[in-house]
Formats: sequence, C-alpha cells, structure tokens
Amino acid sequence: MAAVILGSGIVFLDSTVVNVALPRIGKDLPSSLFSPLEAQNYVYNGYLLTLSALLILAGALSDYYGRRRAFAIGLAGFGVMSLACGLAWNMESLIVFRLLQGAAGALLVPGSLSIINTTFQGEERGRAFGVWAGASAGTTILGPFVGGLLVQSISWRAAFLINIPLVLVALYATLRYVAESRDEEMSPRFDWLGAGVVALAVGGLAYGTIRGQQSDWSDVSAFVALGIGAAATLAIVPLMRIRKHPLIPLSLFRSRNFSVTNLSTLVIYGALYVTFFNMGLFVQGTLGYDPAAAGIMGIPATLLLALFSTRFGTLAARYGPRLFMTVGPALMALGVLWYVRIPATSHAWVWGTSGSASLLPPGDYLIDFLPGLLLFGAGLMIMVAPLTTALMTSVPEHNSGVASAINNAISRVGPQLAGAVIFVAIASSFYSGLGSRVPGLPVRSDQVRSHIAPLNRPDAGDRFRITGDGTVTGRALIKPAKEASTHSFHVAMLIGALMLMAGAAVNGFGIRNPCRERRLPREEEAAEAAAGPDEEPPHEAVGVGVVAGTALHDELHERGELHHHHVCTSPPQAGTPAASGMAARGAQSEA
Repeated sequence: MAAVILGSGIVFLDSTVVNVALPRIGKDLPSSLFSPLEAQNYVYNGYLLTLSALLILAGALSDYYGRRRAFAIGLAGFGVMSLACGLAWNMESLIVFRLLQGAAGALLVPGSLSIINTTFQGEERGRAFGVWAGASAGTTILGPFVGGLLVQSISWRAAFLINIPLVLVALYATLRYVAESRDEEMSPRFDWLGAGVVALAVGGLAYGTIRGQQSDWSDVSAFVALGIGAAATLAIVPLMRIRKHPLIPLSLFRSRNFSVTNLSTLVIYGALYVTFFNMGLFVQGTLGYDPAAAGIMGIPATLLLALFSTRFGTLAARYGPRLFMTVGPALMALGVLWYVRIPATSHAWVWGTSGSASLLPPGDYLIDFLPGLLLFGAGLMIMVAPLTTALMTSVPEHNSGVASAINNAISRVGPQLAGAVIFVAIASSFYSGLGSRVPGLPVRSDQVRSHIAPLNRPDAGDRFRITGDGTVTGRALIKPAKEASTHSFHVAMLIGALMLMAGAAVNGFGIRNPCRERRLPREEEAAEAAAGPDEEPPHEAVGVGVVAGTALHDELHERGELHHHHVCTSPPQAGTPAASGMAARGAQSEA
C-alpha cells in the first residue's frame, strides 16, 4: 500500500510543485516561439497531453504484462524525465521533456488503483480508496510549500529534481513488497492507433485554441490544429467500434454509473486543475506572493482531504456514492465563487522573517482566500473517495486496469480542454481591459502580446509605442495590467464555478446507488425453526452477488462463474435488460 500511495503521489506532487514554479520558469527560461503565458500553458498541458493519451493504453499494458512490472517501469521513466526537466535550457526543451515525463507517468496512476482494486474487497476496498486518496493528498500537503522554498532559495529546477529521491524509495518498495497481478485472459494486442487518435484529438483542440487566441487568430497553424483535433475527435467512437481490440472498450459504458462518473470527471477535474493552475499564476504574477507563500496558502484545503477522505470512502461503500458526489462539487463551486470577489489591491504575502516578510499570512489572505479554500477543500474531501469507489465498483474486477485508466485519462483531458477555453476568456478579457485602461496601446500587436501576458507582471524596463508618436513604459503599465489581470482571473473563476455546478448536477441526476440485498431476518428464522433435525439450514450465498439482467450478470453466466442474485429494492432503470425482463414477465403473467 505504501509503494502504491507514494508512486501515484509523485504524479500529484509534480503537478502542484510545478504550478508554484511556473511564474519563475516563465521569467528565467527564454523562448523564441511562445509568449510567457502561452509557454506556461504548454509546460502544464504538454505533460497532461501524453499522460491522458497513454493512460488507457498503459492500463491495458499493466493488466497484460503485470501491474507491478508496469508500475516499476513507470517509476524509473518518471525519475529520468524529472532529471531532464531539471536540466532544461529553454522553454522548448522543457516542453519536450514534459511530454516524455507525462508518458512515463501514464503507467503510475492506473497501476495504483488496479493494484488496490485486486487486493481489497467490500468496505475494505472503499476504505483503501479513501486511504489512497487521503495519503496521496498528504504527499502534496507540504509539497507546494517545500517546492516554493526550493524555487525561492535555490531554483525552479529543484521543483523537478525533488522527484528523484521519492522515485527511488517508491521503486524499492514496489520491487520488494508489491505482489504481481495480471489479467490472464487478456489479449496481447494493443490499440496503438487509438492512442494516437486520442492524442491528436486532445492536443489538436487544446493547442489550436490557445495558439489561435494568442496570435489573435492570425496563425494558420492554429486552424490546422483545430481541424485535425476535430476530425480525430469525430473518429474516436467509429474507430473504437471497428477495432478488434479497441483502446476504449465501448461496452464498459453500458454501465450507467461508469458513464456518468466519467462525464462528471471530465467537467469537475477540468475545473479543479484549471482553477489552481490560474490561481498559482495570479497570486504570484499579479498580487506579488512569493513562491513559498503561494505554496503554503493551499494547505488548509489539502489537509481536509488528507484527514477525512478515508471516512467518506467508507460511507460511500456503505450507503452509496450519489449524495457525496453531488454535495462535494457543489461546495467546491461555492469556494471558487468566493475568489470572484478578490480585489486587485489584496495585500501580498511574502513568507519569511526579514523586512516586510512574515511567517503568518496578512489579513487579506484570511478574507480573500481562506474561506474559499476551506469550502473547496471540504467539497473535495467529500467527493474524491466516493467518486473513485463508484468508478471501480461499476465494472468487473478484471477490467479494473482499463477502467481506472479511462477515468484518469478523462480527468487529464478535462483540464486541457477547459484550460484552452479559459485561456481564450482570460486573454480576451485581459487585452480588452488593458486597452481600455491605456488608450492608444496596440493590444493586438505582437510586441504587446509577447511582452505583456495575462496574470504576469510587465517588465518595468520595457517600452511600447502608443497611438501617435508617444511611448509608454512597462513601469507605467504595472497598475493597469494588474487590474486587467484581476478581472480576467474573476472571469476564469466564474467559468470554473459553473463547471463544478454542472458536475454536481450530472452526479445528482445520473448516479444510481448500488442495489442493496434485501434482508428478511424473520423469514430466515422461521425457515430455520421449521427445518427438521436431519435437514440442512439454508445455504449461504456463494460467488459474486449481482442483480439479474445486468451486464455483469450476463457476463458471469457466459463465463460459467458462481454467483448469487440480489433482490433490488428499487425499480430497475428504464431501458436496461433488467427492466425489459420485468416488463416481459409482467406481460406473460397478464396473459
């Protein structure tokens, strides 16, 4: 369990630490192709692109070749790429290394969930998922703060190099203590073509949208990328239907809970990642927080998740996940809405003991950020483990690797698509607001867009021509740029809150709690009392408990596996085999 938690925690840790380092990366690393905010988006989204495109394929590879083996290979690759990222010499090289780092990370997350799923059963499984969610969050509680200190006192490169000792410990624990498991019935044929199409779909849409907005839709490559992304997106479902061994088994989506969980994951995790990506840039690049303060400010939210998610995982396994998956995102949305009121004059927190620095946050942090962070953390605490439980109990155990990979891929696709949309909203509102605050500034020009980026502070030494023969210095643009950035941040948070509310609605109307077996204790006692001394008491149920008429029930019949029937105490979902069977039996009885 420790190896699995640490291995998957490294992936979460990397994302949070890199977010803290992005403002410094944007200032220190040169780029001949991209503006600062555009490059920061590619550093973040490039990692998610290969991670999401290969997660499903990695889940299949893990199921076939062995989950322990694939997990160990992923750890080794992630360590090597973390070293390469720490040695990057410009933005372009860092983006390439982040793409490769995401490919290695694809082997880690689905492997961790499938190892848990094949090791635990029943409420213990729900509790284990809660431990996984909480402990993985625990590895990230101090991560941003430590990362911020490393960025502030050493270099942003240390944010990547910190992964290496953690990888070594996790690799040792995996090879020493994790038992091997695999799907013995799985075919050795893998859908590499499907993985490529998914990468083209997500990458094309995300890059095309970001590049188009940054270039004011004057770069033809943006339209080419959008065309390729749209065509690849339309081809995914037909391709999966005709492939003999598809990357995404469409049969899994016959499960209502599996489909609904993945849809809500797309929306909720898109909002989650994009919210904290933009907040990290805003508090440092706009308000003036230092990296250490930016890292420590989010600890209250992650602390809630680490301390209490285990309890909600157990409750979801006992009572069903729907209530928790509905209330959680709604609370998260309220937390994000709180950030819409943050003023441009909010006092910055510089962490330390010298000069104007302070170990304690200023009053503005307690008013502007802490309430939102606590609401967001409470919602996340309530939602994460129940969502994972709903996902992993909605499919047969032998499909756990592919199922978890699909869900994790979708959780990484969401941020890229949502990030592209929010980038358009941020950039358009920022340059529009800057133009209205500085009349005559050519906000559509390449010079302005390459040197003045949303959520980033202008360089005081830059000079820009304005309408006529005049010029304006970067120093004179600091205040209007700060106000415009704050407004664009409000727009991004409003979109994020709407996405979270949409996710809550999807779960509330879509998730069905598993049917619980009807217990009739009085009838059981009467049967035992009526049984003679030579008669055997009723046999205990054997095998897996299923509801007759479901896809899992039919599959168990085909494979000849022992199972017993649950009596569902609620009417079956319309359109399912169980509902059809009930209707047919009713018609026969009337006849």
